[in-house]
Amino acid sequence: MEILYEDAQILVVVKPPGMESQAARRLEPDMVSELKNYLRLSTELSPEVSTGGEPYLGIIHRLDRPVGGVMVYARTKQAAAALSRQVKEREMEKTYRAVICGKPVDIVGNFVDYLLKDGKNNLAAVVDKSVPGAKRASLSYRVLAERNLEEGLWTGAVSLVQIRLETGRHHQIRAQFASRGLPLWGDRRYNPFWQQAGGRDTPALFASGLSFIHPRTGRRMEFTARPAGKIWEGFDESGGTL
Repeated sequence: MEILYEDAQILVVVKPPGMESQAARRLEPDMVSELKNYLRLSTELSPEVSTGGEPYLGIIHRLDRPVGGVMVYARTKQAAAALSRQVKEREMEKTYRAVICGKPVDIVGNFVDYLLKDGKNNLAAVVDKSVPGAKRASLSYRVLAERNLEEGLWTGAVSLVQIRLETGRHHQIRAQFASRGLPLWGDRRYNPFWQQAGGRDTPALFASGLSFIHPRTGRRMEFTARPAGKIWEGFDESGGTL
């Protein structure tokens, strides 16, 4: 776990893939537990710790367990309220990187769909907007690089894309790209090649950028991180950024 920034109001960190972003029922480590332990050991103790209490840590947004990337947590209730309001009013900007199987028709584009969450099976599906419970999902993307890859059941092109979320729906990126025949590499839930291969659900998706207004200073802050791993290597990034 990497700490990108901290002060008395917020903690900005890079969540490792495979770790829960909130308190987990499993015995494995989760971000909340790890960060609270970090605060307990910090040289600048929070008021709660200095008086023998539990350090406060507000969850502002979440990443799926297999997805890593930049996250912000609040250290006070006031900061949590201010950041949560930014999420609700879409003032918090989130950028992702993904490796998809195939090539989009357009180098730059927008996806606007309606998604229906299947809580029982932990899935999301693109449906007609008239379906009860369907919610609007919107994102924009840019293809940064492409290359050919032959591995396992896949032979063909893969593309590195940068994505900016305009809404935050369950499995939004995974479901929207899969619905267009461009499933994420390693995505066992939405990619038929990985459904055949079995194994862990490890979609090539990373929260690479986060921008928000600091709850105390009012200054906009931007943080970035790059994914690590074999599938991310070998791309010649000449497509620019969003």
